[in-house]
Amino acid sequence: MAKPVVAIVGRPNVGKSTLFNRIVGGRVAIVESEPGVTRDRLYQDTEWAGRSFTLVDTGGLDFQESGEINEGVRRQVELAINEADAVLFVVDARAGLNPDDLEVALIIRKSKKPAVLAANKVENFKFETDTYEFYKLGLDEPVPVSAAEGLNTGDLLDRLVSLLPADTEEDYPPDTIKIAVIGRPNVGKSSIVNAILGVERVIVSDIPGTTRDAIDSAFERDGRHYVIIDTAGIRRRSRIEDPTEKYSVIRSLRAVERSDVVLMIIDAVAGVTDQDKRIAGYAHESGRASILVVNKWDLLKKDDRTMNRYTEKVRKELGFMQYAPLIFTSAITGKRVSNVLELVDFVAEQHSFRINTPDLNNLLKEAVTRTPPPSEKTKRLKILYATQGGVKPPKFILFVNDPALMHFSYLRFLENQIRSAYGFEGTPIRFALRKRTKEVEK
Repeated sequence: MAKPVVAIVGRPNVGKSTLFNRIVGGRVAIVESEPGVTRDRLYQDTEWAGRSFTLVDTGGLDFQESGEINEGVRRQVELAINEADAVLFVVDARAGLNPDDLEVALIIRKSKKPAVLAANKVENFKFETDTYEFYKLGLDEPVPVSAAEGLNTGDLLDRLVSLLPADTEEDYPPDTIKIAVIGRPNVGKSSIVNAILGVERVIVSDIPGTTRDAIDSAFERDGRHYVIIDTAGIRRRSRIEDPTEKYSVIRSLRAVERSDVVLMIIDAVAGVTDQDKRIAGYAHESGRASILVVNKWDLLKKDDRTMNRYTEKVRKELGFMQYAPLIFTSAITGKRVSNVLELVDFVAEQHSFRINTPDLNNLLKEAVTRTPPPSEKTKRLKILYATQGGVKPPKFILFVNDPALMHFSYLRFLENQIRSAYGFEGTPIRFALRKRTKEVEK
């Protein structure tokens, strides 16, 4: 089941990013312990009043000084709005109504998407005059807020979640493996999908998915059920590049949320870009099984070391996904495309693999005996007991004497020991440390 997507739009310096951080609770400011995960976040999962959703900060809409929205900026706004389930439109109550606000409001009204108008930087909540002029935008009653102080954001979120679509269940057989094909525009996502379906031949149906402009292609192979979610709906326009790049992530977020296994498509010619890191990072953070598919391999001049060198480069750029299998394909020639589903089956099994508790504890006991945990002053970490608390992704609960003594590097050591013994290829691993009722997530 996919989380609804909410896009924050508005002019520069109206407080979009401040409101974004306020709503997600400042979690985006936490420094990642894992190297290689991009910190340039445009999105974050959050919840309010029991409703989970993904918030996307569009940020940095560069309007011309004249107040006219150029084609590129208009395209940015349109893409963000069209990809979202609801829109959070932020205006500056202190600066007052701006002609650019009217342009954005017009786009929102034409989209017919549900929207909440947040009048930010309100200093006095007793007087409606601070927000009265924003009624001209035609977007219902503005909600006065102060994102910096956190004032009235609860009322804003109440209004927002009331507009989100109801959760719906997908009608597929319970053993269906849902495969999301994600990546930047023009890396060959649709070509990979078509090549896989062309190889398999037995297409059951093409069903419009909840991802806009995406198609769920359901098919069978050897009695197993699959659904491929193709996210390749955005087409780059010759004069508009950056907007398409930025908002391709929104479509990818949707597909990842609905999937079991992610095919992260990388352009062999372009290599791993910052946008690739963002998109792959969301699959990692969402706990999905993942496969790195380097497409357009036929376009490179190669020698007997090319594949090894390319593998090293990808592993370095996507250091947080060392567990993900890497395959080099050409959707045009069909090279290795037939191997992709074999990898999908494999990582799906790894994603749901479970270790029985005695074997897990024996493994960790041996690991701790060979390499004891580091001590802090006179106190040393003790791992008292372990159990696997879940799958998809595998989650291990470690009962310890003091969670604060666990260093991320030792947790990584334990993860490597588990992977060495049991594989878990293609899937991230999660840990939880517990002392009585306390829990610290990795």
